[in-house]
Amino acid sequence: MMASTPAERPISAEIDAVRVPRGRLRRPVLALIVMAVAAVAAIGLGAAVGSVTIGWHDLLLYATTGHAADPASTVLLEQIRMPRVITAAAVGAGLGIAGLLMQTLFANPLADPYILGVSSGASLGVALITLGTGTVTGGFVSLVGGQRIAVAAAAATGSALVLMLILVINRWVRSVTTLLIAGVMFSATVGAFTSLLLAFADPTRMQRYVMWGLGSFSGVTRGDLLVLLPVILIAIIIAALLARSLNAMLLGERYARSMGVRVGSVRVLAMIATALIAGAVTAYCGPIAFLGIAVPHLARLTIGSSDHRLLMPASILVGVIASSVCSVVAQLPGDDAVLPINVTAALIGAPVVIVVLLRSRRLSAGAV
Repeated sequence: MMASTPAERPISAEIDAVRVPRGRLRRPVLALIVMAVAAVAAIGLGAAVGSVTIGWHDLLLYATTGHAADPASTVLLEQIRMPRVITAAAVGAGLGIAGLLMQTLFANPLADPYILGVSSGASLGVALITLGTGTVTGGFVSLVGGQRIAVAAAAATGSALVLMLILVINRWVRSVTTLLIAGVMFSATVGAFTSLLLAFADPTRMQRYVMWGLGSFSGVTRGDLLVLLPVILIAIIIAALLARSLNAMLLGERYARSMGVRVGSVRVLAMIATALIAGAVTAYCGPIAFLGIAVPHLARLTIGSSDHRLLMPASILVGVIASSVCSVVAQLPGDDAVLPINVTAALIGAPVVIVVLLRSRRLSAGAV
C-alpha cells in the first residue's frame, strides 16, 4: 500500500474536521428533532393568533378533517391564515438556505441572499411597474394579465437580468471576492435608478411602493403559492445536491479543486438557487431583510456543526421558526394593526449580526 504524501494528509485531516463522526451525531439529531417540533408549533401559533384568536381544538380539527368546528374559523383559516403561515414558513426556509449558500460561497459570515444585487434588480422591476406611467407600463400590465401578476413578473425579470450579468462576469472572474464586489456595485447602481424613479413619482404610487418595500406575508394568495412554493422547493433541491461540494469549499477553493470539485459549476448553481429564492420572495413578499444573515448562524449554534448535510435541514427549520415568529409578532395578536415584516425581522436578525461581528473581532484578536 502506498503511503500518503504530506500534501494529502492535511486535506484528509481538514475533511474529517468538517464531517461529524458517528459518535457525535446525537446532539445534531436531537437538535433537529426539537427544531422540527418547534417549527410545527410556530406554524400552529401563526395560524391561531391574529385579530381573532382560533382555539387549538379548531386548529387540530382543521388539520385532520379540513374543517373547524366553527364555520367562520374554517373560512378564516382557508382564505387568510393558512396562506399567510405557509408563505412565512416557505420564505424562512428559502432565505435560510440562500443565506447559507452565500456565506459558504463567499466565506463571509455577513453575506446574505441579496448580496449579488438580485433583490435590487427585483425591486427595480417592481418600481417600474408601481411608479411608472405611460403606454409601456400599461402595455406590460395588460400583457401579463393584471397589476398583481405584473408586479411579480417584473420582479422576476429584474432579478433574472441581474443574475445574467453576474453569471457573465463569473465566466471571466475566478475570485469570489471580486464577484462579491461586483454584486455590491450592481446593487448600488440598480438602487440608484430606483431612487431616481421615487424622486419623480406620484405620491400615491410612491406610498404603494414604500409599503411593498416594508415586506408582508399577508398579501400572498393561494394562487400565488402555486408559483412561490415550487420555485423555493427547486432552489432547495439544487442546494441539497451541492452539500458535499460545499463541505469541501469550506476548506478553500484550492482544496476543493484538489478533491475533484468543479468549483465554477458549484458557484453558478449556488447563485442560481439564491437568485430563484430571492427573486420569488421579493416578488411576492417584498425585500425581506436580516433573515438570510441570521438563520444560518442560529442553525450552526444549535447543531454545533459545519457539515452542510446537517446545516441545510437545520437552516430550513430555524428559518421556518424565525419567519413564523416574525409573522406572529407582526400581527399584533388581539389588534387589527399589522407591523411590516422587516420591522420584526430586524428585531431577530440585528442582534445576531452584532454577535457575529463581536465574535469575529475576538477571534481575529486571538481570543478564545
